[in-house]
Amino acid sequence: MKKITLWAFSTAFVLNACAQQNPTAVKYAQLISADDAKKHLSILASDAFEGRETGKPGAEKAANYIAAEFKRLGLQAPVNGSYFLNVPLTENALKVTAFTVNGKTFEYGRDFFLNGAYPDNNINVNDIVFVGYGTDTEIGNTDLTGKILLWINEDKPEAGATPNTSYRLTANRTKTIKYLQSKKPAAILAANPGITAALSRFGKSVTSPRLTIKDAAAKPANTNAPLFNITTTLADELVKPSGKTYDLLKTASAAAVTPALNVTSAVVINYATTRGDVKAVDVLGYMPGTDLKDEVLIFSAHYDHIGLNPDEKAKDKVNNGADDDGSGTTGILEIARAFAQAKKDGHGPRRSILFLGNVGEEKGLLGSEYYSEHPVFPLANTITDLNIDMIGRVGYEYIGKPDSANYVYAIGSAMLSKELHNVGEQANNTYTKLHLDYKYDDPNDPNRFYYRSDHYNFAKHGVPIIFYFNGVHDDYHQPGDEVSKINFPLLAKRAQLVFYTGWELANRDKRPLVDGKASE
Repeated sequence: MKKITLWAFSTAFVLNACAQQNPTAVKYAQLISADDAKKHLSILASDAFEGRETGKPGAEKAANYIAAEFKRLGLQAPVNGSYFLNVPLTENALKVTAFTVNGKTFEYGRDFFLNGAYPDNNINVNDIVFVGYGTDTEIGNTDLTGKILLWINEDKPEAGATPNTSYRLTANRTKTIKYLQSKKPAAILAANPGITAALSRFGKSVTSPRLTIKDAAAKPANTNAPLFNITTTLADELVKPSGKTYDLLKTASAAAVTPALNVTSAVVINYATTRGDVKAVDVLGYMPGTDLKDEVLIFSAHYDHIGLNPDEKAKDKVNNGADDDGSGTTGILEIARAFAQAKKDGHGPRRSILFLGNVGEEKGLLGSEYYSEHPVFPLANTITDLNIDMIGRVGYEYIGKPDSANYVYAIGSAMLSKELHNVGEQANNTYTKLHLDYKYDDPNDPNRFYYRSDHYNFAKHGVPIIFYFNGVHDDYHQPGDEVSKINFPLLAKRAQLVFYTGWELANRDKRPLVDGKASE
């Protein structure tokens, strides 16, 4: 182990020490400037664009702006002569007409929310089953058919390990849900202490109409039991007739294997969904390569955000999304400008480049999902996706630190290709010298950032990716995500790193070797 580690370190040191800057790359990277970035972002994240919500006029304005810039830069329109790839979406507006426990009413968006899309249903049962962490040993021979299950949506504590207690589903918990659904219950109520805070902050967005890809919506109806995320206050009400609290039951389940517990509680849940078509587009700008033009490098960023603030009393009506992801979209435009000028001057890339503005990321990575399923250029010929999502601010963990204006989180670079990781490292060591932070570069990270932006839809198809990210902050998905709070020199420097990495990938002799497997 030590010999291998020392060899790898020595090799990396020699490579980095010997790397020399390419003056041509430097010349065009310098076109990526704070001033030019500010011009773009001041338009994209202005109130006039109304938060760029997918399917709304603001998103259409943003798409037209991006397409106009691609045209101005001389990029080709690759979708049958258009810059727009239609993404057929269906809006699913869920209305919960009843959610009562023992006669007490609970509110959608305050006490619970529904995960996924399910057929209309009226559920009326008189008992529930507390299934603990949902393991086979806890359930045993208990008949769950037609029952409402109360499930602890956390990892079960294990000696010597720190459990993941986030409400965001891990791979193991997703498997548990499938196992529970195979028992044919009426519904699964997933309790987690983080739901209260999440709904307080994001309740309006999680209860807004849900978008799905239209061809996906046309598939057979989901017959699995619906999964409701619920607060622990609601969980307490469910188990109250047993004389115990949810926390007591949870503690017992964490300490040992406890059998499923039947509780007599009258539960009524009624919900229905109305549907309608939504207009949405990905925006594509294409630059053909030279001798390796059949291979394609993608630079991606989502241009959509969460739209207008539904709080009628709010002074600020617009969620401008300057950082999320106006900053990434601006970065893509700046990188495109640099490559376009290089091509005009006779230094065009060997490989082709696709600049991809995705729609619907905030609605579930929909634009990138649709592109990955209906690619304009074959994914087999797509060598890498360099995805930018939030590069204009300083995240929580760097506030007040000496390197707060000289870092970026890099996620996923080695998961499919160690060679791609090395390309990214060398580009940074040779040119930008940012602190590349790999803290979130882990599919098991509780935040699950690897799964939460558009790169993932390429990674799951075996396309190597790097995801560039500055971390979350107080204004994440809030009206305070304004242009005035963007650090434009830092945005430009991070975009330059992506440019340098892309320059190498577009011009090197061989595409990155895929030697890893995408995490699910």
